[in-house]
Amino acid sequence: MRWMTHNSMTRWLLPGAAVLVLAWGPVGAAAQQIAAPQAGSANSSIDTTSRQGVELDRLVAVVNGDVILESDVDEERRFEEIQPYRRTAADRSRDKTIERLIDRALILQQSALEPEDAVSDKELDDQLAMLRKDIPDCKQQFQCATDEGWTKFLASHGFTEEEFRERWRQRMVLLKFIEVRFRNGIKISDAEIKEFYETKMLPEYTKKNVAPPKLDTISKRIEEVLLQQQVGALLVDWLKSLRVQGSVKVMTPGEVAP
Repeated sequence: MRWMTHNSMTRWLLPGAAVLVLAWGPVGAAAQQIAAPQAGSANSSIDTTSRQGVELDRLVAVVNGDVILESDVDEERRFEEIQPYRRTAADRSRDKTIERLIDRALILQQSALEPEDAVSDKELDDQLAMLRKDIPDCKQQFQCATDEGWTKFLASHGFTEEEFRERWRQRMVLLKFIEVRFRNGIKISDAEIKEFYETKMLPEYTKKNVAPPKLDTISKRIEEVLLQQQVGALLVDWLKSLRVQGSVKVMTPGEVAP
C-alpha cells in the first residue's frame, strides 16, 4: 500500500485510460474510479477504442475512504515473506491478507488522530540491523551482514532498500500505537520469552542449518512478538467496533467503487 497524508493522491494513467485514486494509509478522501476524458475535453480527439484503458491495478477494498489495491495485497504478502516469524500458509492467503490490510488501515486512521512521537531514524536503523541478523534466508543465501547482500535480498522480494525502510518504519509506528493503547496491564515474562525462543525460533534456524542468535540479543524482538499475541483479543474487539462505526467495503471482481 502507499500510505500518504490525509489528502488523496491520484495516479494518472496513459491518455484515455482510467484514473485510480491511490493511497498509502489514512487519506480521508473518498475512493473513486474516474472515467476516461469526456467529449470536449483536451483529450477528446483520442480514438474511442483507446478509452477502454488498460487495467494496471484493481480496487479490492475501501476503508473509510482509504483504498486497498490488488498491488497492495501482493506487496503485503511479499513483505510477510521477509519477516523471520512467518504466518501459516492459511494466514497468508489472499483473503486473510486483505483482512489484515483492512485492520491495519483502521488502526493507522486512529493513530493519525492520536499521534505519538515519531519513529526516529536511529530507532529504525537499530531494528533493521537486528532484522538482518534474524532472517535465516538472509544470512544463509545473501550474506546480509553486508549492504550489498541486504540490497540483493530485498530485491529478491521486490523491494528497494528505501521502500523497505518506509514499510518497516510504518510497522514500527503501528506497533508503538498499539503498545501505548493496549499494553497497560500486560507483562511478558522472561520465561515466556525463553519458551518462544526454544520452541519457535531454534527449530526454524535448525531447519535452515543456520546458527541462531543468542537469546539475550533477540529477547526484545521476541517480547514484541509475544506482546502482539497478548493484545490480540483486545484488538479484535476494538477493530470490530471501528468497523461498525465506520465504512468498510470489500469489492468483488467487476464491482464499481461506491
